[in-house]
Order: sequence, then C-alpha cells, then structure tokens
Amino acid sequence: MTAIAEAVEHGAESALAEEYENVPVPLTARRSLASVSAVWVGFPMILTCAVFGGLVVYSLGFWKGMLAILVGNLVLMSYVGSLSYLAGKTGKNFALTAIETFGKKGYVVPSGFLATIVIGWFAFQTGLTGAILADTMHWSEEWTTLGAGVGYILITLLGIRALSVIGVIAAPLFIALSVTAIVLALRNSSFSDALSYSGGAGTAAMSMGAAITLVVACFIDSGTMTSDFTRWSRNGRQGFWAAFSAFPIANGIALFVGGLIVALAAATNPASNGGNFLGTLIDHGGLLVPLAVVFVFVNLGSVCAHCLYNGAVGWGQLSGNKMRPLTLILGVIGVALAVAGIWSHFEQWLNLLGVIVPPIGIVIILDQLVLPKLVAWSGSDAAVKWPPFAAWAVGSAAALAAHENAPWLSDALVGMVVGAIAFVGFRYAVRSKAVAA
Repeated sequence: MTAIAEAVEHGAESALAEEYENVPVPLTARRSLASVSAVWVGFPMILTCAVFGGLVVYSLGFWKGMLAILVGNLVLMSYVGSLSYLAGKTGKNFALTAIETFGKKGYVVPSGFLATIVIGWFAFQTGLTGAILADTMHWSEEWTTLGAGVGYILITLLGIRALSVIGVIAAPLFIALSVTAIVLALRNSSFSDALSYSGGAGTAAMSMGAAITLVVACFIDSGTMTSDFTRWSRNGRQGFWAAFSAFPIANGIALFVGGLIVALAAATNPASNGGNFLGTLIDHGGLLVPLAVVFVFVNLGSVCAHCLYNGAVGWGQLSGNKMRPLTLILGVIGVALAVAGIWSHFEQWLNLLGVIVPPIGIVIILDQLVLPKLVAWSGSDAAVKWPPFAAWAVGSAAALAAHENAPWLSDALVGMVVGAIAFVGFRYAVRSKAVAA
C-alpha cells in the first residue's frame, strides 16, 4: 500500500515525470525501498514462470525440481543483487553502467544487444496474451493481441511509477489466484501425492543443469538490465533488497506454484504447458472466469511493460532520445511482431541468447564491485576496452559449448564461471603491461 500511495502521490504531481534516461538519477528523485521493490516484485511473479516451474518439476520430479528452482534463484539473487547494489550506489541505468566497463563507444554493443532482446520478450509475452485467451476463452487471437499490446504500451508510457503500481497489483492477484488453483487441485489430489511426484517426462527429461539454466535464463536479460529499475533506490543496500524481493522471493513463488500444480496433476498437458493453472480456474466457471481474464492482462502486462521500459531506456541512452518516444516506436514494432504470429518462434532463440548474456553482468560486477577492492587499478579511458569483450566472448563460447556437448551442466553457470576467470586473467594481463610500461 505504501508503494501505491507513493506512486499515486507522485503521479498527481506529474504523470509524465523525468525518467533520467541519459544521466544518473539524482538523490532528490530517488524512491523508497517499498516503491522500488514493487517495481521488481510484480515482474517475475507471472504465469510464464509458473509454466517454467511446471516444466522443471515435470522433468525432474518434485524434490529435484524444487532444488533446481532454489539453486537457479540463488544464482539470480547473487547476480541481480550485485548489479542492483551497484545501481543504487551510482544511480546509473544499464547503459551508463556499461560505459564504465566496456568504454564510451564499446558499451553500444552490450547495451544495444540487451535492449533489443527485451523487445523480443515484449513481443513474445504480448503474443502469449492473445494465444492464452484465444485458447481458453475462444477470443480472436489477433485482435486480443493487438488490444493487449496497445494497453501495455500505454502503461509503459507512464514510466517507472506505473511499473510500481502494476507490480503491487500483479503480485497479490497472482498469489490469490494461484492459491485458489491449488485449493481446487487438492480436491482431487493431496500434498503427499505432490511430494512423492517423480516426474512424467521419462527419457525426454531435462538434466539438473538444464533445469537450472531454464530458471536463470528466464530473467537473465532483464536481470542484467536491473539498473534501469534499481537506479531509483536511495543507496546500494536498498538496491540489493529491492532485487531480493524478486529473486528469490517473487520468482521463487511463481516457479514453486507451477511446479506444485504439475505435481498435483492439475495441469493440462504439462509437457508443453508446464504449470499453467489458468485452465484450472476457468474450468470451475463462475466469478473465476472474469478474474482469470483480468489476471492474464495484469500479469502478462506487468512483464511486458517492464521489458518495453528496459528496451526504451536502453535505446534512449544509445540514441540520445527520451524514453517515451522510443516506447511508442519499439512498442509498435513489438506489437506488430506479436500480431503477425512471429512471436511463437522466439522462445528457443531468446533462451539461447539468454545463455550468452550472463558473462556481461559478471564482468561488470567484477570490474566495478570486486576487483577495485582487491587491486589498485583505475582502469583506462579507452573508447573500447578489450578485456570485458574478450571475457564475454570466452564465457559465451564456453556456455554454448556446454549447451551442445555437456547437457548435464548448467550453460548459464558455465558462462558465468568461465567468463569471470577469463576477465580476471585479461585484466591482470593489461594491468601487468601497464605497470611494465
């Protein structure tokens, strides 16, 4: 409620206030921990994560699935939390943060890469809105997708305050309806049945490493760009706790719910739909039907608005333009892709790209948070700094190699570890050369 009150109060002052796309957020404009947490908490507590949680449990069984969910969320907590601490400390968005590590010209590559990927996710989730309601309510998929996309663009235009409000609405609504779905599922099953669930994927089951990668990859893109949200925190500590509200709390809840729905045998076709519990609600009719429809728009609208905001802020810095005009341009592109049905081909591609994203955040964390405390190194003023790019390439190559040749490993973790080792080595080599000179 504190976050809603604050958002309404600030919104009354200016519905379209300054978003600080090209400069750090000044201390006078920073927001409370509750407000920034509300921005993050409503982002991962979504139906999509419930689907993924169900897929993990369907593959590994209840206990192994929950272990994969826990490990993946601890990885995200450490990764996103560190980047959020840095954001709260500096007030810089992702693009401004990337300048420090990759150089004044080099930052264009990682920033443009991620700002484009999240627009793909915006298109994917917008298309998913239309597909879900077409499947469950028999609505026109194209018109539903178009209407939803326009609504999501309008929400994003309101800026960070709107993300805070929709987050506060989306999270309680998810909890209320997921609890309802679980209660309905318990009419035909029991918790003991769920705890003893051994999975149903058989020989098609994913490995523990692949399951951890799925959990991490689901939010590694926007997680790497967390600075766009947590730069509004009053300090680094509050930035970390704002991210903590998402990983492991909000994301863990969504994944757990999806896994439990599958373990209770309440999911329809869990091999492809995972822990999607929308059908459980709609099948019982009555008031649950309109609530389920509202839930889809609010829930997926939350993630769409966040992704579009990430993309607009990122391209705002790259192009020197404001967030709102870019929200319109990028939003129209994303909605067009969604209505055209191209979104349905994105998921595997986006997840694969997610595998090569983790080294980006790792080199930033090491460069700006860890190494400065361990060695006396002031960095360089080069327009393009080669050590982070080389480490990103080596870490990504290792992750892709693991993806192809070692499916029992977690691609994301391999990329992080190898990228970190490579960056330390490259930085040490540059430092030694500079000292020798």
